[in-house]
Amino acid sequence: MMPEVRVYRMRPNAVVPSYETKGAAGMDLAACLDAPIVLEPGGVARVPTGLQIALPAGHEGQVRPRSGLAARHGVTVLNAPGTIDEDYRGEVQVLLINHGSEPFSITHGARVAQLIVARVTQAEVRVVDEEAALGETKRGQSGFGSTGA
Repeated sequence: MMPEVRVYRMRPNAVVPSYETKGAAGMDLAACLDAPIVLEPGGVARVPTGLQIALPAGHEGQVRPRSGLAARHGVTVLNAPGTIDEDYRGEVQVLLINHGSEPFSITHGARVAQLIVARVTQAEVRVVDEEAALGETKRGQSGFGSTGA
């Protein structure tokens, strides 16, 4: 049984997310705008979708970039992946940044990101009194980038 995502259109012209192909992992999220947003090089914009959603219990929404926007225009999701918690009921918005060298125009209905619905596991946090209680690993305390070239 597929998990259900309930969607409320805050505006009648908001585009309901959909999978473009049968095997797609993400549903496209589209901009819901009265006027275009011009995203200058280095600029950041919060792009509204005109949608509120209810995710199933035990799931999150991951807002991820669209590879075509990144490859062709240098436009991507700034906080990728953005997280939508199952208990969030506000408008879904996409935080975009233009890493390209040209201004990029975002128009109503433009697909700006994709939404992945994924299971979430919450963990119990237990504070320990000694570092040894964390257990040893081959990597140990080697930092970022230490597992290879």
